[in-house]
Amino acid sequence: MAVLKYSRQREAIKNYLQGREDHPSADMVYDGIRGEFPNISLGTVYRNLSLLTELGEIIKIPTEGADRFDARVAPHNHFICKSCGRVMDIMISVKNPVEEINAQWYGGEVEECRMEFYGICNECKKMKN
Repeated sequence: MAVLKYSRQREAIKNYLQGREDHPSADMVYDGIRGEFPNISLGTVYRNLSLLTELGEIIKIPTEGADRFDARVAPHNHFICKSCGRVMDIMISVKNPVEEINAQWYGGEVEECRMEFYGICNECKKMKN
């Protein structure tokens, strides 16, 4: 792969994500960094999010709505609210299925595993009652 030229905008996007725990969408990232880069386009944000994902510097979390992004790349799981779309980290201890699959599977190698849990978040559950 060719050497990637440094980009202040890409660095700002990455820093913005590192300061968040709410897993923002591309639109939220765009709104969040426009103060620093008033001329940045939404397309530039999308391209940089895609590149950061390809480089393994962030992860993309597909949801029923807009994709969400997370700067925490260490293995962890997510809870996605089916009502409001909120995405939250879940830090649970689960036996590593990658080791088990690789021990049993012939012909390939699983490199990582992520789990998403779907349900109703506490806020939405309170509003229903």
